[in-house]
Amino acid sequence: MLRRLLPSLAFLGPAFVASVAYVDPGNVAANLTAGAEYQYRLLWVLALSSLIAVVVQYQSAKLGVVTGESLSALVSRHLVGRRAGRLWRGLYALQAMAMAIATDIAEVIGGALALNLLFGVPLWIGGILVGVVTLLLLEALRRRGEHAFEVVVTGVLGLVAVGFMAGLLWAPPSASMAVRGLVPDFPDGRSVSLSAAMLGATVMPHAIYLHSTLAADRHRPGGRLETPIPQLLRSQRLDVVLALAVAGSVNIAMLLFAAAALAGHPATDSIETAHDAIRRAVGAASATVFALGLLVSGLGSAVVGTHAGARIMRDLVPWQVHPKVRRAVTIVPAVLLLTLGLHPTTMLVTSQLVLSFGIAFALLPLILLTGSRRVMGEFRDSPAMRVLCAVLVALVVGLNLALIAQSVP
Repeated sequence: MLRRLLPSLAFLGPAFVASVAYVDPGNVAANLTAGAEYQYRLLWVLALSSLIAVVVQYQSAKLGVVTGESLSALVSRHLVGRRAGRLWRGLYALQAMAMAIATDIAEVIGGALALNLLFGVPLWIGGILVGVVTLLLLEALRRRGEHAFEVVVTGVLGLVAVGFMAGLLWAPPSASMAVRGLVPDFPDGRSVSLSAAMLGATVMPHAIYLHSTLAADRHRPGGRLETPIPQLLRSQRLDVVLALAVAGSVNIAMLLFAAAALAGHPATDSIETAHDAIRRAVGAASATVFALGLLVSGLGSAVVGTHAGARIMRDLVPWQVHPKVRRAVTIVPAVLLLTLGLHPTTMLVTSQLVLSFGIAFALLPLILLTGSRRVMGEFRDSPAMRVLCAVLVALVVGLNLALIAQSVP
């Protein structure tokens, strides 16, 4: 068994980069709120979300490995190409960019909040710092190549995991209650919308686009196929399972910590108040570790989100834009909103609502392309996989529509 797995280890990496999107500040806010309000009863939502994410991210990686191209490039050519005309291609590009910008809004706000909690840095200055550091880090990493980018971002995922899972040392959860929380249950109407938010914060549009790009760039550089596709697909399954096991464990740790430490504490519906509640309930050390985890999460996910947004623009926007301009376009709106003094929690929630609209625009093209014989050839999805993907799309979109409906007064 181990002998068969060893060759696949050399191909790991893309899924670990994409999975950083699964532990961003939006996840922090949703998971802490769920644990504080419902203790362990919504743990099953995170377990289900992680399983859905495994299928979705593997499909994206499979698309990149088989075709050697990104999801956004294939959408541009096959779904919104010359037949659809420039108008439809432009509209699709605009919604994709809106998703990238909404993603960066959440990441930059999370990083700015962490700097504010740790050092008292004003939010708008923190947003500028996060934006500048993100662009510098991305530029430096891209110059060093795909492997260096994967190694550093995977290290970021490890730091985030340590930062949030360390909280369980201060507030150990109840094992028996956690097992009960794996049974599906909606305690009330509020839990339905919160579950949708947890799922929506997990299945992120830009991560779906990005994974195909990462897999193609890593395993088919310049379009060249140096390893048999079946072997690459086996390695991608292992990559996705391991990476999302880490990301899923971090999300579950957030909820377990909140269930153990924040139960009964009101007003934990924002990152700032959750940090204060952690300080009062557990202690200053735990609150500092939480803020550090949030900072690393914001920076890491902002780097990945900016990278995804730049690639989406390159593939979908019909005119040429300088790479630095592409990267700046996805992050400047987030910094601008913070300079206007808007409430950070409101902006974070709004960004998640915007992302809810984008999930279908990423998932539907993905299952159409992976189910196409013209695109995938002999590696086209089986009928059973196409049915499974259709059910998952319906579930994700349905829950996010429920979130949108309950959020509109």
